[in-house]
Amino acid sequence: MSFQAYLDKVEEKTGLTPRELVELARERGFEGPDTKAGAVCDWLKEDYELGRGHAMAVVYVIKNGAKIGDKHVGSTGVHRDDSDTLWLDGKATNPAGKA
Repeated sequence: MSFQAYLDKVEEKTGLTPRELVELARERGFEGPDTKAGAVCDWLKEDYELGRGHAMAVVYVIKNGAKIGDKHVGSTGVHRDDSDTLWLDGKATNPAGKA
């Protein structure tokens, strides 16, 4: 599953775009590279019933923003992404046609 697919699934499960979840995380004090993954995962599990894998995708965005490494970008593997920039504003508005 691609990184973007994880975020798209998070949106399906929560009804919130990744950007909305990042904003809610900031309101709770989860912001930047020093954010503790366990605390965020606990919050997402309790409030949205997200499993660890999906929660960790959100943690990554909270800590690092929308840019990802290019290791899997354009590859043919199962974890491939089409871009090194994640779309955070919802599947329906993704110009890459991920909806």
